[in-house]
Amino acid sequence: MKKGHRYAAIVLAMLVPCLPGLPGLPGLLGLPGLPDPPALSAQVPFDQAIKDLTSADEGTRFRAAQMLKEAAYPEAAIPLAALVADPQDAVQLEAIAAELNIFLAETIVPRKRRGLVIEVRNPVLAEAAFSAGPLAISARPVPMDVLTALGRGARDDNPRVGLESLYAFGALAAASSLDTRRDLLHVSGPELAALIGAPDPAMRYAAVRVLGRMFSKRPQDEAIESTVGDAVITALNDNDRAVKSAAMEALGAMRYERATQALTDLFQYYAKGAAAEATLDALAHIAHPASAPLLASQLAGKNSALRGIAIEGLARLGDSRKLAEIQTALNGERADNVVLAGVFATAMLSNAMIEPIAEALTKPRLRNQARQYLVELAPGRTSLFSRHLQDPDARIRLDVVDALGLAGDPAALPLVEPLTADKDPQVARAAERAVARLRAAGNQPVS
Repeated sequence: MKKGHRYAAIVLAMLVPCLPGLPGLPGLLGLPGLPDPPALSAQVPFDQAIKDLTSADEGTRFRAAQMLKEAAYPEAAIPLAALVADPQDAVQLEAIAAELNIFLAETIVPRKRRGLVIEVRNPVLAEAAFSAGPLAISARPVPMDVLTALGRGARDDNPRVGLESLYAFGALAAASSLDTRRDLLHVSGPELAALIGAPDPAMRYAAVRVLGRMFSKRPQDEAIESTVGDAVITALNDNDRAVKSAAMEALGAMRYERATQALTDLFQYYAKGAAAEATLDALAHIAHPASAPLLASQLAGKNSALRGIAIEGLARLGDSRKLAEIQTALNGERADNVVLAGVFATAMLSNAMIEPIAEALTKPRLRNQARQYLVELAPGRTSLFSRHLQDPDARIRLDVVDALGLAGDPAALPLVEPLTADKDPQVARAAERAVARLRAAGNQPVS
């Protein structure tokens, strides 16, 4: 980006006079290769908005953060980071929302003028973005300065600021590059684990969820520090039911083997119901060999959810000798979710074709289950996905592209890259994001 008078497309909800331009700031050069922002009829010089972030007047800082949030221009990310620690809560919240909006896959327009009427749209809320999952975040690299500021903001004295900052951190940190992720896990893990002891159950709940997302197991990850993993185990005894459920899910995502015994004891205690399903699901994701007998014992049970979870767990154990036992249990099975789990197990244990899983993507009740199976199956098996990327149904192409992007196996790049020119715009955008993720996973430059 050239220095000088550059204007970002910062749309104002009300007409305001344009402010004079200022010289460009060298500190804004951290995100190269960005296109010139378009000129709009009502705008403020980008350099002036950046300067206003450091104004002594809190109203000026607030309005600058608000305008930069609406513009969602990536070059504003680093200057905005300082306002996450602003003395005024309102300014902090606006800065957090601005950082999040910059990196959302689909930018939110909080306000839009239609003639003389201002249309108010959904606000930028960090918890909603986090809950939407990794696909809600673009593949654009998040500067470490931004992640550091949000991580520190989680410990703010204002509970609302702390929660917004924590969820924003969790949403953006989970999409970080390989090198950035490694540093974040080492530095932020113990700090987040400490929040599990917070007196506010909402903070404990958020901390456990963010830890589960951040430490969700990837092939290149180092072993989780016991101080981090054990802190999540302690949350299994939390008095708040939501915190306890989040801890089960987090331990499964982390595949933290030290939790196996505690989860096994809980499953035997609950025996049935939603809590039993959650504990068995965590064990099925951890897939420790010690859980094999317990998982096998559920194959003949009456609860279809437990049967499906047991099949998934046995599949993740990777013992092909279990396949015959699984197939015997599936004889006469009528529950669609269990049958699909059987297809997943067959593909995992014998490299069978994935057609039934791809077809399930078109069924609303099975779509999320099928896509998650594809994410797990993709590493080392990308060749199985080739024909489904050419499927005439755009829904299947879209979900397969997303699955390959989330799986993070760079071997999928040659398969996904052609779909950046797909005739369906949703598929093309998803392919662009998947390509960026796959390049980042392979430590290749992200364009």
